[in-house]
Amino acid sequence: MSHARIAAGIPETNSTLYWRIRFCVGDPVALIELPVDGGTESILILRDIEMGRARRIARVDRVACPADFAPPGGLSGDRETATAQAAAECIRRAGVTAAVADRNVPMIFADLIRSAGVEIECDPKMWVSERRRKTETEISHIRASQRVTEEAVKMACELVARAEAGVGGILFHGGEPLTSERVRAAVDHFLVDRGFINLMSIIAGGPQGADCHDHGSGELRTGESVIVDIFPRRRATRYGGDCTRTVVPGDIPEELERMHAAVCRAKAAAIRRMAAGVTGGQIHAATTRAITDAGYAVGLPVAYSPPSYCAITHGTGHGVGLDVTSRRSSMPADLRSWPGMW
Repeated sequence: MSHARIAAGIPETNSTLYWRIRFCVGDPVALIELPVDGGTESILILRDIEMGRARRIARVDRVACPADFAPPGGLSGDRETATAQAAAECIRRAGVTAAVADRNVPMIFADLIRSAGVEIECDPKMWVSERRRKTETEISHIRASQRVTEEAVKMACELVARAEAGVGGILFHGGEPLTSERVRAAVDHFLVDRGFINLMSIIAGGPQGADCHDHGSGELRTGESVIVDIFPRRRATRYGGDCTRTVVPGDIPEELERMHAAVCRAKAAAIRRMAAGVTGGQIHAATTRAITDAGYAVGLPVAYSPPSYCAITHGTGHGVGLDVTSRRSSMPADLRSWPGMW
């Protein structure tokens, strides 16, 4: 490697940076990999009071603070700026004239590195494939998180299914109307007690469930579907789980039964298509074919769509790990551009 590599940001919120150094901190840090004798030396620059902990935990060769690489003009009083100044000075002192940054590096780091006379460019693929290949330890973390996630979903679905219907079909639990907010609070308590950080779960009843990211609000009713989507992260490992289920309290309308059957067939089609070398787009195509074969559409409605329009408006799946998302979608950015979709 004839150039330096840099990643920077806050590991607590930057999963790629945390994945690389395995050290969590809420302050700005910079990771610099320098070419040394045919290999590399990794240097972590961070706040001085965190250096001792970083030396014990971080997966790097050397730990330093901004003062160790203060530029001739001194360091800024702003913590992020000072870290960026030190990163630029570290690279300059190493005599390296070119650097490559991962996609998450803040602009201030790139700007100050250029000001130090070092060329820098972004490598959008840096560590992406490496993160996708999970180790046995990572797989065990994901399985543990997924197990508790599914327990939380089961609890929420049973809470809705066992509620009593009152006047107007409004569900009651413990003598009070059962709302999205109450179910969400129950999920929060369930997960916090088990050591999880829980983002805002989706508990969306009736028409709210048609918007896949409407978190849901208000009273839940019998005979209407309730979307339960929970995606927490375990505090100890930082690996997440994700599970979505639909529960219908009371009598299930025929149309919901038909939609459920179509989704089951689409899921089976997607699983059958899975194999080494198959892309996410190919799996999504198998899914959407099953959906359209069942008489439903794919993609968001357009101006001339009838009120009865019903479709899959999202991708087939996404990644799970330190992030519950995917850098690479299983569908085009514009669903309506998919060949044969309309």
